[in-house]
Amino acid sequence: MLDFLDKLIIFVLILFILLGCFYMTPWGRAMINGVDYVNHRIDEYTSYDIKKDVEDTCRAMISSYISDELTWRQYRESESEEQRSWADQAKMRANKTAASYNHYVLKNKYVWGKNVPDDIKIELSYLE
Repeated sequence: MLDFLDKLIIFVLILFILLGCFYMTPWGRAMINGVDYVNHRIDEYTSYDIKKDVEDTCRAMISSYISDELTWRQYRESESEEQRSWADQAKMRANKTAASYNHYVLKNKYVWGKNVPDDIKIELSYLE
């Protein structure tokens, strides 16, 4: 007869084999992936580095947008054809930046929750 230690070893081996088989099934993978997804989202919500990267990117895009907007406002009614061309180019860059920024904020605003910093705008408007 098998003594208690032998039965325990066989039980543990069978348990590991069953868990390994469950891990390979679609249900097992789905459960593990769900846990990994939840852990990843928690890391993103609480990570200072991710929040800082998102805020820095937003500030850089806002700065670029404002620069192009000011260039557009300065040269749009100029008498010089070349300066009006500069204004048109600045307007295109500003609108492209606004589109990229709006998409980026939409994709990453979960990082702030309801605590959006004061200097970060939720949306940049397009120049008409």
